[in-house]
Amino acid sequence: MALPDSFLQDLKSRCDINDIVSGYVNLKRRGRNLVGLCPFHSEKTPSFNIYPENGSFYCFGCGVGGDVITFVMKIENLDYIEAVKFLAQRAGLEMPDNNTFDDGMGKLRTRILEANREAARFYNKQLYTPEGRVGLDYFRRRALSDKTITRFGLGYAPSSKYALCDHLRKAGFSDNEIVSANLAHRSSYGNRIYDRYVQRVMFPIIDLRGNVIAFGGRVLTDVKPKYINTSDTIVFKKSANLFSLNNAKNTGSRQLILCEGYMDVIALNQAGFKDAVATLGTALTTEQALLMKRYADEVIICYDADEAGQKATARAISILRGAGIRIKVLTVPDGKDPDEYIRSRGDKGPAAFKNILESCINDVGYNLQKLKTRYDISRPESKAQYMTEALKVIASLDSSVEQDIYISRLSDELKIDKAAISVDLKKMSRRKNVDTQRKELSRLSANLSGRDDKINPEHAKNVRASKAEEMLIAYIVHNNDMASVAKSYLPADRFVTRFNSVLYSYVLEKISQGVDPKTTITRDFTGEEVSKFYSIIASFNSQIATREAMMEYIQTIISERDKLTKDKIKDISDDDILKKLKRMKEQKS
Repeated sequence: MALPDSFLQDLKSRCDINDIVSGYVNLKRRGRNLVGLCPFHSEKTPSFNIYPENGSFYCFGCGVGGDVITFVMKIENLDYIEAVKFLAQRAGLEMPDNNTFDDGMGKLRTRILEANREAARFYNKQLYTPEGRVGLDYFRRRALSDKTITRFGLGYAPSSKYALCDHLRKAGFSDNEIVSANLAHRSSYGNRIYDRYVQRVMFPIIDLRGNVIAFGGRVLTDVKPKYINTSDTIVFKKSANLFSLNNAKNTGSRQLILCEGYMDVIALNQAGFKDAVATLGTALTTEQALLMKRYADEVIICYDADEAGQKATARAISILRGAGIRIKVLTVPDGKDPDEYIRSRGDKGPAAFKNILESCINDVGYNLQKLKTRYDISRPESKAQYMTEALKVIASLDSSVEQDIYISRLSDELKIDKAAISVDLKKMSRRKNVDTQRKELSRLSANLSGRDDKINPEHAKNVRASKAEEMLIAYIVHNNDMASVAKSYLPADRFVTRFNSVLYSYVLEKISQGVDPKTTITRDFTGEEVSKFYSIIASFNSQIATREAMMEYIQTIISERDKLTKDKIKDISDDDILKKLKRMKEQKS
């Protein structure tokens, strides 16, 4: 059974969506609603809306919408039951008895987290065994103190490929739970399971709530791959988490140092730079950038100086700028990584690193600096090429003040009149704006035509009917007292599109039971379907919401349905009609 409707109504009445969302998003009032930059995709103009009157949110940029439960699910990467528990604890509500709802996924999630915690303890203890000594020696060669090893829960996976599995079984975990945590693989030729990590130093990955959600394992020999990371599970998504963010978020500095590897982060942390984080075996993602934005206004990219590191830096700059984060780029001298640099400076390591940290340049300066190395500006043609490429970088800036600063520098550097450079920049910016507007127009056109509507694929072929159906659904959601009237004129089976028919039936049923459909829809529909529902609700205009308008929606749907019926009849041949009439007469007789 599902969670009781009454419990969900009580929960949502106690959890003000404004209060919950404002803990993650900087909101500003716009009329009766609140707006902010969407936490689920990169944007520069706010399109994320909160509707306090009905306790919902919707982003017109990425199409994500829902209620307070949906928001917590997405922002905290929780399943439905876990999000409800999160809010219930916050509101001081007790969850219903376990036998009143199916919490199978929630229970598995809890067991995976418990298995991960036990695995982390096991790996840490192995460091201090004769076999694990090789791992402990490795960490000590990297100048890590016992305190740091303990703080990060570092460990060692022994050579036996059944060591962890046997330990976890004795601790009460089933094979399914161990495999679901990605701590083990299942044999292809039998039912036996074996350890995922063997003869590797281990780095537990801990989420913002202190749960061990995954592991990274580094081999100490020449065996490939050098690193193995936990694959995505129901408690872990590598593209949406960061190593050591649980430590960095508590510094209060609103700054993060983005490193390439676990050891860089740990070495910086030990040296006093506790705001260091790293990605988890993948290139930086938009999800990770948006996660960082919750805790930082500025990110300092501290990648390796080699070619691969420079490519990763360029990609990170693009993603972080898209998320609206200020960026600086730190280049460690002598081509070293942060860990090597701090160790090579001995006692002066932390102070030396602080000096280069304070002198690092922003992303625009970094890009211009890199460009300059590619051109010989003493030659006219190279100077012109450099200026064109430099203007592309400057044109990407939103601030006209920033643009003016860099134009002045470029003018001094190239000995070219600033006014001439400004003319070229305006042309480039104009082209950029036209491209942006063209893309926006294309997106709006796709939305209006419904050609990209995956939830209601029939929308594109029945635009007029589908829009009327959506307006009718939105009307009765906002005017529950008119639901029975609407149903009397138009039952759900008279709808043209199937998805809207299902949604209309659901809304009518819930209202007839005295339940607000917005209370339960997150429980009963998929995430994409919920977003579609809230996009319909968000497009509702209460100023033109009248009974007459409702009747017009109904009449439009009936008219479009009749057209379809007539078209189907036209497609039937005369012979088919005669055959059907003959069968009907035979059945009557």
